[in-house]
Amino acid sequence: MKIKTWTYKVLLFSTYVFLWGCVEEISFETQDLESALVVEATITDELKQQEIRLSRTYEFDEGEPTPETGARVWLESEGAIISFQESSEAGVYLSTSSYAAEGNRSYELHIETNDGSSYNSRPEQMVAQVPIESVYAVREANDFGDDGISIFVDSFDPSGLADYYRFEYEETYKIIAPLWTATSMIASDEECLVTLGEREQEERVCFNTEASTNVNLVNTSGLSESRVVRHLVRFIDADNFIISHRYSILLRQYVQSREAHTFYRLLDELSQSESLFSQNQPGFFAGNISSNSNADEKVVGYFDVAGVSERRLYFNYEDFFPNEPLPPYASGCTEIAPELYTSAGTCGPLYSGVRNNELRYIRLNDAPSDIFPGPYIVVARACGDCTALGTNIPPDFWEE
Repeated sequence: MKIKTWTYKVLLFSTYVFLWGCVEEISFETQDLESALVVEATITDELKQQEIRLSRTYEFDEGEPTPETGARVWLESEGAIISFQESSEAGVYLSTSSYAAEGNRSYELHIETNDGSSYNSRPEQMVAQVPIESVYAVREANDFGDDGISIFVDSFDPSGLADYYRFEYEETYKIIAPLWTATSMIASDEECLVTLGEREQEERVCFNTEASTNVNLVNTSGLSESRVVRHLVRFIDADNFIISHRYSILLRQYVQSREAHTFYRLLDELSQSESLFSQNQPGFFAGNISSNSNADEKVVGYFDVAGVSERRLYFNYEDFFPNEPLPPYASGCTEIAPELYTSAGTCGPLYSGVRNNELRYIRLNDAPSDIFPGPYIVVARACGDCTALGTNIPPDFWEE
């Protein structure tokens, strides 16, 4: 699981949580911010190039975390070494070959950073492999009375070994530009001249994919069996444009240890704390990774070895909202007719809007006026060009 942007912001505040195998109350102590290594490492039973991300904590006014580059990363598993190499994306390390974690083996993460510092995790083992039973969508009102679509998951481990589950998802949705036309506008190299032509690429139908950013956990340890029933993983408001046409969600289920569950539970609780912007700001906590040379050095993150199961669900808007109007589009689509020239004879807003790729053609302006002085009726780019909101290349997995 990636520790998302909001998590990094939470990690600004200095609180330690030591997880040594017990689920217990934690008392927090706030301290000043200092740079800390952030480790995002979940090794799974999927046969693939496993991924580990390294970066540094950052402040609220910084846009992105700083990748930790040039590190040496490897796993040790009962004498065997699994090597990682930094990819083309800074701070992202991939196993040099495809590898699947095994349930009867112990794994330990090792990191040596470019400045010579070294770190390692406690040994971890995969708990169990549990397939998802079903993923399904239901139209209903949420706890606040809002109409929408709830997406649920059911899962069951007959062995009883799995008590702690974490869920992530990627959602992909179709975008159809509501005011698309086949005509394009071109800002000529000649001063202020805008000409019409044919569109050269698909700009009516696009797709966008977004990953979940929240921590979604289930604990069945207090139940008679390890069964997840009707667990909510996503609620989508009926007015959300992402379900306007066709929607898909890929749900991933991770079976975790109790210690990993505790880490992610605290991560979730601290990130949502009402005191986040108060004088008692919580949030910086350590997992099962520590420095080999400095016991006081802060290391953020958790090395997890998890069994993974995934399922994909599709649905159309009309499946749940037949004969109902579509949700509001993502962008306001007011038609305008900006002038080609200003009163001073210089290039007007139509020319600059086309040149800056901000406008899309709708039709000729047959009746210019003081309010609509320009030669063309146009709209904001997103209303006539879906590539402003997504890609025009359908995903390989997409099904109609």
